[in-house]
Amino acid sequence: MGATGSKLEKALGEQFPEGERYFGLENFGNTCYCNSVLQALYFCVPFREQLLEYYAKNKNLGDPEENLLTCLADLFTQISSQKKKTGVIAPKRFVQRVRKQNELFRSYMHQDAHEFLNYLLNELVDILEKESHVAKTLPDESLPSGQTANGPRNAPTNGVQKEPLVTWVHKNFQSNLQVSQVYLILECSLQEAQKRMKIKKPPHILVIHLKRFKYMEQLGRHKKLSYRVVFPLELKLANSMEDVDSEYTLFAVVVHVGSGPNHGHYVSLVKSHNHWLFFDDENVEMIDESAVQTFFGSAQEYSSNTDHGYILFYESLAANGKG
Repeated sequence: MGATGSKLEKALGEQFPEGERYFGLENFGNTCYCNSVLQALYFCVPFREQLLEYYAKNKNLGDPEENLLTCLADLFTQISSQKKKTGVIAPKRFVQRVRKQNELFRSYMHQDAHEFLNYLLNELVDILEKESHVAKTLPDESLPSGQTANGPRNAPTNGVQKEPLVTWVHKNFQSNLQVSQVYLILECSLQEAQKRMKIKKPPHILVIHLKRFKYMEQLGRHKKLSYRVVFPLELKLANSMEDVDSEYTLFAVVVHVGSGPNHGHYVSLVKSHNHWLFFDDENVEMIDESAVQTFFGSAQEYSSNTDHGYILFYESLAANGKG
């Protein structure tokens, strides 16, 4: 990382807590879509802490079957346990697992970061649900033969619908099987896009997906929409179904760089302990908060600036104890 790395290490030592780590991620051939999302999730502190807790609870249970959850937990643990504050980690095991499980991400072509985020969180939920089901059906040696901690095995449900399992992934992103998301449908207009909606229950982590790509029949392909969307650093949801204002703070932005969905690059901006950092695969640097607005988009339909905010991550102030 050279002089830039030394400068960052000095700043990290002076302005950040001792236990925090800021590591770039090696690119294994167009895996920037994965790296940018992983950085955003790592700095989603409640999610990270629960993932590290999951790793700590399971590390003494022998060698569990490898899956995306164990690979992600191992990666986050590697980062958080580094002696240095900054450096580069190779998420090779995690990327290999993603490619093994999903053909969509197996090639070395440019992939969509939002599709990857949805896929990853859905997979984590599925794994946790399966593990919970197995735990409930295992017999407890302290109970009479043929019973489990949840009652007799294969007990009839009497036609009663069981409550769906709520995992810690659900609790963070507050959704059944996909990320809670607000789509700002960007039409062909030079005006700033707006859309009003009701949110049934405000999530702890609000993920906003900006629709930056639109299929153009006359072109026979997707076109990137570069229109300006001003996303605030502080967000108040005053139109929730509970009629209670929910306040959020922006802590991460996945940025798409390039002119189309099938080529380009992804980077991420992350706010940590009131400072903003820029993650571009292996490279990490501090940036000023004012730099965030350069990723709003363009006021013109065509612009030389192709660095646009694509996925926004907001954390509830109430959830982190600030509200």
